[in-house]
Amino acid sequence: MFIGQYHRAINDESRLTIPAGFRERLSGGAFVTQGFDRNLWVLTAQAFQEIYRRVTAMNLTDPLARLLLRMILGAASELEMDEAGCIFVPQNLREFANLNGEAVLVGQGDYFEVWSPAHWHEQETQLQDAETNSQRFVMLDLAVG
Repeated sequence: MFIGQYHRAINDESRLTIPAGFRERLSGGAFVTQGFDRNLWVLTAQAFQEIYRRVTAMNLTDPLARLLLRMILGAASELEMDEAGCIFVPQNLREFANLNGEAVLVGQGDYFEVWSPAHWHEQETQLQDAETNSQRFVMLDLAVG
């Protein structure tokens, strides 16, 4: 499972070092694509195949389905991790997520997100607003047990 936050540098060759705890999960293959919040998603091959299956099962006469297909598949790139645990982040995705030298990796269970520090700071500001969060998430069923 991908959990936690990690700050990493992106070197001059657009390579991003993956945290050691994430590397094993990516050993069976991985994909990167743009996320919904000016971030990137890094998914295992299995998770990407599941999203692919769901998106391609949508009605292609629906303009929203076509937009989603273009967003997820049109921007996707298959990843290869080198022996040092680094992946190459394509230029178009770096530009989309405003990644310039630094990145914040945020575990999301079955995948992890890659954020620019500035965009992640905006997310953290929202996440740390306890009063708003209690109202924002009241409709979600987060019961345990």
